[in-house]
Amino acid sequence: MDAPLTRVVARIRDAAAAGTPLRIRGGGSKDFLAERLAGEVLDTRELAGIRSHEPSELVVTVGAGTPLAELEAVLARAGQCLPFEPPHLGGAPTVGGMVAAGLSGPARASVGAVRDYVLGATVVNGRGELLSFGGQVMKNVAGYDVSRLLAGSWGTLGLLAEVSLKVLPVAVAEATLRFELPQDEALRRLNAWGGQPLPLNASCWVQEQGRGLLYLRLRGAQAAVAAACGSLGGERLDTAAVAPDWAACRDHALPWFTERRGRDLWRLSVPQTAPVLDLPEAPLVEWHGGQRWVAAAPADGARVRAAAAAVGGHATLFRLGYPAAAPALPRFHPVTPALDRIQRALKAQFDPAGIFNPGRLFPEA
Repeated sequence: MDAPLTRVVARIRDAAAAGTPLRIRGGGSKDFLAERLAGEVLDTRELAGIRSHEPSELVVTVGAGTPLAELEAVLARAGQCLPFEPPHLGGAPTVGGMVAAGLSGPARASVGAVRDYVLGATVVNGRGELLSFGGQVMKNVAGYDVSRLLAGSWGTLGLLAEVSLKVLPVAVAEATLRFELPQDEALRRLNAWGGQPLPLNASCWVQEQGRGLLYLRLRGAQAAVAAACGSLGGERLDTAAVAPDWAACRDHALPWFTERRGRDLWRLSVPQTAPVLDLPEAPLVEWHGGQRWVAAAPADGARVRAAAAAVGGHATLFRLGYPAAAPALPRFHPVTPALDRIQRALKAQFDPAGIFNPGRLFPEA
């Protein structure tokens, strides 16, 4: 082990022996999303550095404390990318935080989630043991794929020290089409297009000044993108001019988000085929209908969560509009008793002393 990792392991062992809670923190860009934050800060940023990058093999191994922007810059120079477009959310996220949060950007419905690109991971568990899972190729897992289990665990199972990720070449061609459509028609078309061999990559429906606008991004081979533009219709936008808007969508910097900062922001994950939902206002719709952002007053939280549950989805209180006030509902959608038992059993195996990020996912623990 190198010196920074040795120090981290020693601190975790001391904390486990003393029962001292630790709050694992990288860039802190997602500190706002937690039931509560507790424990001494354990900063991961010294676990930084790109260990290896094999462009021909489409794999990169990187220290978990490495700034995400640094990794993206290295990949861009090689003509590669993280296709799931991890959000920065106006902060300075680390690669470990990206995996631990498991959040994906506009292309997620077409290319997959963070966990789909995690090939392997080195993690320090709650006993201070250094464990390695997976590897650097896709077909390397026998039994339970623990490395992907860590994606979206919010640091409650262990401290990520290093991860290996699959990367992809940047698409050869790209185009964005704009359509003026009401929400129900936009959802209908997205569902229809999803069943066709089209190079769909991302979509965003938003209501602006009383008009419903659907933005559809295509990525792929030149011929495929050109053919799709010819068959789908709509208004083709300048690719370079609209690129900042897709980045703003990823990072919640679009006017739709900034104009609603005084209200609670809910993230609804629902089936793509779900119809228009009974919500306080028209949402911003992504992922071909599968992700819907809703701004609401605290009193409307139960209505928002019920609307998601009614179609088989779930809702997360993503960002508080009134940070000083305690939310009336849990931030994360309550899970079933069976899933709750599984989550707590995993927590007990990885972190028996319960020192990692107490209260991040479970408000009472």
